[in-house]
Amino acid sequence: MSPLRAIIPGRLEKPAWAEELNADFSSDRHQLPIKRQIDMSAQVVPNGAAPPPNGTTGTKDAPNRMSLKLSHLPSRQKIKPVYPRSPSTIDPNNPPWPAYRGYHEYSFAYATMGQRLPTILGKGIEDVVLTLNQEYDEERIIDLVQCIERMNALMKELQEQAKLRPIIDDGEADVALWNKLIAKYFQGKTFMNAPWLFAEAYKYRRLQECFSVSKHWKNYDVFFRQKCDTFSRSHDAVFELSMRFAEPFTLKENLSAEEKLEAERLMFLELTQICLWGNSTDLSLLINMTEEQIKSLQSTGGANLAATEKNILGNHMKQLWETAVSLRANTGGRIDFVLDNAGFELYCDCVYADFLIQSGLAKEVRFHGKRYPWFVSDVTKKDWSWLMNSMVYGHLFPKATEEEKDSLRRLGMRWKQYEKEGKWVYEQHPFWCTGFTFWELPNEAPDLFLHLSRSDLVIFKGDLNHRKLTYDCAAPPSTDFDIAIGPMASTAGAPRICSLRTIKSDVVVGLGPDGNEIAERLDKEEEGWKISGKYAVVLLSEGRPGEKVIFT
Repeated sequence: MSPLRAIIPGRLEKPAWAEELNADFSSDRHQLPIKRQIDMSAQVVPNGAAPPPNGTTGTKDAPNRMSLKLSHLPSRQKIKPVYPRSPSTIDPNNPPWPAYRGYHEYSFAYATMGQRLPTILGKGIEDVVLTLNQEYDEERIIDLVQCIERMNALMKELQEQAKLRPIIDDGEADVALWNKLIAKYFQGKTFMNAPWLFAEAYKYRRLQECFSVSKHWKNYDVFFRQKCDTFSRSHDAVFELSMRFAEPFTLKENLSAEEKLEAERLMFLELTQICLWGNSTDLSLLINMTEEQIKSLQSTGGANLAATEKNILGNHMKQLWETAVSLRANTGGRIDFVLDNAGFELYCDCVYADFLIQSGLAKEVRFHGKRYPWFVSDVTKKDWSWLMNSMVYGHLFPKATEEEKDSLRRLGMRWKQYEKEGKWVYEQHPFWCTGFTFWELPNEAPDLFLHLSRSDLVIFKGDLNHRKLTYDCAAPPSTDFDIAIGPMASTAGAPRICSLRTIKSDVVVGLGPDGNEIAERLDKEEEGWKISGKYAVVLLSEGRPGEKVIFT
């Protein structure tokens, strides 16, 4: 409301020119058609003094309002915002390009916030009820019932699109980071109008809170059974790989140096694809998939890999191989994996890392997982240990032959030996489970950024990590990967980064100069191509390795 309008309340009469234009007139000035004139909407009172009674100014026959006719000025223009935003105007609620939000019906955010997340939470409640029905200790039962009550309250908030509240202090190292984000950028925001990436991450943090404030169930993983099932239901793909890699790989004898290098290159490219497409089995998307559907996604045959390479829309595998070979020329380097899904995908990651160690391309591999259950199927330390021990000691595959079981056991024993020797290291930093994107990593987790800067190559696995790298916003598909990941490419000391991502959400970048045209064609020919898991990207950023990291 106009300050002048506040001085003298009352509704104005509709002027004659508004009748002529058949305009929609309102007492609020900003709704008037300014092309013709500006209505000052009130009597002008000197020095802001209150007017005399009855709304008069005391001046005989003075007009009660004044108008300006704007007949020679340019017409009003529609000013479009300029993207990407300048660095000083970027913040978690205002990404470089427009954010995806839950009320955007054209995006996967709408289906996720409105349907997928309630469905996933419902599956989680079912799991906890199953655990409750198997429990016998009264104190633990009451404690778990209270966890279910908190889950039901979270479900109600999701369905009612409630405002985001602060995280309760449950002793986790990320509480202050979460509540700083909410206080600075998301006060009054709801599950549906906050940026999708933040709102989705917030839901999983709240799910963790349902258990972390309990006495007996602080480390409970509502999706652990399902994560184990994705591995045990992957019989064919698991043994396809274990039967090939149970023994350390060897190249054929009598090959020249060039032939050996070419053989390694081809193996590297195939294993990169296996590592990439292993990401197809994202549990949050496969909640209701049949075993046959999962098998089709996990096919690792050579013919299938050749056929799927054409679906890698942004393909930097050639540059990735050149980077890996350069590491070996320097006696082998350190490669980090920022992990995505547990189960079969983690198994594929380890097969890939095994080859990197055996071939001398890396002398050390570090795996970065989550401190607690995250986005349904992300790897935790519990998932990591379960995989290794199940391979060596488990009985997950009753239909497997003795030869197959032995191949899996040998593979698991070699991987556990890598851990003992320090060649493989599992780590978990609190930052990975925050609502921040990786653009904020140098500022919000400088210790982690410094740690990663010492790596020769950091491989970010999967869709969620890609969304966090790129700020999960509507950048044009032709946007260079270096530009899309911002400070993770441009900050002094930024490591080389590779994103191995099966496309399962809206953000798509790094498709090259023709990227916009490629995306437009797929939009017309294949509705839903961005969430089908049929397409992928392998993108590499050279970063600024070797430069001194300086925090301001």
